[in-house]
Amino acid sequence: MSNEIADVLLRQHEIAWSLASYHLESLGTDECLWRPSTKGLHVIVSDTGWRGEWPDHEGYDLGPPSIAWLVWHIGFWWSMTINHSFEDSSLSQESITCPCTSDGVKQWLLSFHKKWKNLLSTVSDEDLLSPARTKWPFQDRPFADVVAWVNIELTKNVSELGYARFLYATRPIV
Repeated sequence: MSNEIADVLLRQHEIAWSLASYHLESLGTDECLWRPSTKGLHVIVSDTGWRGEWPDHEGYDLGPPSIAWLVWHIGFWWSMTINHSFEDSSLSQESITCPCTSDGVKQWLLSFHKKWKNLLSTVSDEDLLSPARTKWPFQDRPFADVVAWVNIELTKNVSELGYARFLYATRPIV
């Protein structure tokens, strides 16, 4: 069984996860809840966790998201991808919440990383070239497109998280 494609995608994922680990390492809850602008996507706090606000569009006029929204969003798309690719496709955006502390968020995201790696270790190159597992966020495309998308989405989201952390570290304190 050939796994050359899977090996490349897993190595790429490890690079993205290294960046995630760096930005998550010393992240605090106050930092998560800080808003970098007067406008921007944030979370709704409840007894069950943080749930991200859902935008009507993706224009720049939305403003920058909070770190809490970014970590919720990573958990959102990773939950959806795992559930729709390997499980029963029962999850929806409204059903996904993340822990309300930075320590909880770190463990939550680490659990997705570990589960994703374990699941991908069972996938052959033939599986990656087939659309059988491709149900979300695409359909009728090779599953390798989904795996590559996860790598890109993770890299993009943790880059945004890192940028927000730079802003937080240099914010004016009043």
